Amino acid sequence: NAPAVPTPVEVHEPSPTPLQLAQRALSPAIAPIETTFIVLVVTIFILLQREDLRDRLISLFGSRDLHRTTTAINDAAVRLSRYFVAQLGVNLSAGGVIAIGLAIIGVPGALLFGVIAALLRFVPYIGIWIAAILAVFLAAAIQPQWTMAVYTLILFIVVDVVAGQIAEPLLYGHRSGLSPLAVVVAAIFWSWLWGPVGLVLSTPLTLCVVTLGRYADRLNFLTVLLGDQPALTPAQNFYQRLLADDPHEAIVQAERLLREMSLIDYYDTVALEGLKLARNDAMRGVLMPDQLTRVNEALVDIVENLEIADGLPDRLIRAESPEALLAASSADLSERHDSPTRAHSSAHSDSEKPAVLCVPGRGAFDEVTTAIAVQLLGRLGFAPIMATHSGYRSAHADEPSYKSAPIICIVTLDAPESPPYLRNMLRRTREWRPRAAVVVGVGGTAENRHETSVGATAASHSAPTFRAMIEECQVAASSLHTRQHSHVAGGAD
Repeated sequence: NAPAVPTPVEVHEPSPTPLQLAQRALSPAIAPIETTFIVLVVTIFILLQREDLRDRLISLFGSRDLHRTTTAINDAAVRLSRYFVAQLGVNLSAGGVIAIGLAIIGVPGALLFGVIAALLRFVPYIGIWIAAILAVFLAAAIQPQWTMAVYTLILFIVVDVVAGQIAEPLLYGHRSGLSPLAVVVAAIFWSWLWGPVGLVLSTPLTLCVVTLGRYADRLNFLTVLLGDQPALTPAQNFYQRLLADDPHEAIVQAERLLREMSLIDYYDTVALEGLKLARNDAMRGVLMPDQLTRVNEALVDIVENLEIADGLPDRLIRAESPEALLAASSADLSERHDSPTRAHSSAHSDSEKPAVLCVPGRGAFDEVTTAIAVQLLGRLGFAPIMATHSGYRSAHADEPSYKSAPIICIVTLDAPESPPYLRNMLRRTREWRPRAAVVVGVGGTAENRHETSVGATAASHSAPTFRAMIEECQVAASSLHTRQHSHVAGGAD
């Protein structure tokens, strides 16, 4: 028998009906439409019962701290309002520029396309290109040479680059508290999660998350990652540059900050706080000897570069220097007494500036801290004399350069702890120079400046900052001038 021949089988799909064709065409848009409808419905119900929902959220997350919870909600509301106002302004501006540009190009319906572009720009990144495609197609249909279509496309590209890549990140970050990078990352994440609706809501949702991180300690990392606040304080940045052996960037930072503050404020709020961080690491033993040397060398470079730097005017700089006070008192005496006294007063008016002996402690960064104090005192009319710690310990009261200074500043970051060596330095100082004014700083807190000092700073002036140290030196210099005035007046009488 002949083998059976297999019967060929053909499968024919029935022709799709018009309803099936419509389903195939609209299926890609059904999911976004569903999501949009759900979001609109939920939004409507949230708005209808916003007070009740607010109270329930407060009870759920923050009933134990109503102040913080209320502040967080108000902060989020303000930032969202600023964001929406900024977005509306950018969209209206972009739509207006597009309408004017299309009218100049000659595209009909320029105003309509401007309105469409302004509305579609609420959909980040892709909305304006929907309007661009419609306008380009219309321009190409009107002018076969493609010139109008090319000009229209260039117009939309320029507007989108300026508004989307420059104005929006900077303006939204400034108005809402988000960094420009966070705006872009948020758009990618939320559009991946929720599609087009997530793209529209990306910035508001991220803004709410960042605001929550500002008030919830466990979520603070979100504010650090996505917020527009600096990640490091100026003092931390200063110390980090020292650790990275990059004094140049620290100097650039100092020059930038000096446009907004005085030199004394920079040394107090940035350099001194950075030195405290360095001292803490040195006390913990995490800084190796070679690293300590490099950090000190970088600090010296920074201080020397700031020798001629000028920040904003400061009240200490505007005040009369001790030298001017002494000259004024001498001139007043010369007018009231006879010629020998006048000659004596003239000699005092040409005298040297009030001398201040600056002695560093033995801490790892006390010498450069003393160099800062010397620089500031020299700027303010004093004649600072910088000693070394070992030299001061081995010297006695007969040392000429030490004996001539009526004011002694012991500069050390160890002052708040009152270590034994500092107590010994003060004891010797009082024995050698009982009539000298002694100022001890820096490194404490401004709150305890006027409290009664104990330990190492007992019977001396405590100065937790460079500003306080200079003020104490000015007070001591004024007292010295008063005593000299009384002595000269008594001799004249």
